[in-house]
Amino acid sequence: MFKTMNIFRLCTLKHMRLLLLMNTLIFLVLLFTLYISFTHSEKNFNSGNKFDEKQLTLNIIENRLQKLQQALKNRFPSAVDYIDVHVKHDLPTIYAITPTYKRWTQKADLTRLGQTLLHVPNFRWIVVEDSNEKTALVTNFLKFSGLQYTHLNAKTDQNYKLKSTDPNWLLPRGVAQRNKGLTWIRKNLSPNINGILYFLDDDNTYSLRVFEEMRSTEVASVWPVGLSGGLKFEGPGKCKDGKVLEWYTAWKPERPFPIDMAGFAVNLKLLFKYSEAEYSNDAPRGYLESHFLTGLKLKRHDMEAKADNCSKVLVWHTRTEKPKMKQEEALIRQGKSSNSEMEV
Repeated sequence: MFKTMNIFRLCTLKHMRLLLLMNTLIFLVLLFTLYISFTHSEKNFNSGNKFDEKQLTLNIIENRLQKLQQALKNRFPSAVDYIDVHVKHDLPTIYAITPTYKRWTQKADLTRLGQTLLHVPNFRWIVVEDSNEKTALVTNFLKFSGLQYTHLNAKTDQNYKLKSTDPNWLLPRGVAQRNKGLTWIRKNLSPNINGILYFLDDDNTYSLRVFEEMRSTEVASVWPVGLSGGLKFEGPGKCKDGKVLEWYTAWKPERPFPIDMAGFAVNLKLLFKYSEAEYSNDAPRGYLESHFLTGLKLKRHDMEAKADNCSKVLVWHTRTEKPKMKQEEALIRQGKSSNSEMEV
């Protein structure tokens, strides 16, 4: 049932785009007709006739557009509303890079995050798998997600791969995947694009408002991240008039940028200006964000304070609990594993 609904939705979106393209072409033809009519009327009619001819043409165009819009909505009741919400040409597009890796909760985490992102207009999700090849699980998930996306893969160097018993902070994570996303942006987008770069972890929790806050980023922006750094929140702690006055952190406050990965955004023009800026596996513990931001030649005073002068928490550094799979593993050892085709 769910698969059928997703296929129907995908087909619906394709039909919507085709109808929108047809509407645009018809509108351009009508505008051209209007232009010819104006030119012709100037040569062959007096002032009164010119006004009547123009008004008649305008009425025809308006009537035709109303009929096309109504036909579109009759066939796809939610189409016009969907277009109004998701296609806003006056807004910068957010390009969000998400590293992801194989684990029991991967699809659950991606599904929860994807359901949030469906409500964000002008958004492209760049999902980068930590694998030698793109997996069927992530491929199928993105195919039916309803989102604009780019699917990539980049394997983490084995020398920097965390073991299952290692603490999360022991080695930098997501370096190869974030750099792969940065390379894709630089190769596929124009340096003059009106866009914002954000790094989106697949197990964090995001308010829709954080995406609207970052859209006005002129150079680079920051905001507090809840439940980060062993604190209630971490990052900018005191701000005034859009500038950060104090930073709130407990661990290595001397870091150039004592913030979490989810606590900043960058205007894409800066990314093209400093084309060598990227993440590094050799960055000291806690300096991953600082290494990238200093590579963009940023200083603390450059950061634009968002979220009501840093007075609101709009993103939380949450982690999904690792499920206990002892019984499943025991059945596998006995040769009695569950349905191998069941995608979880």
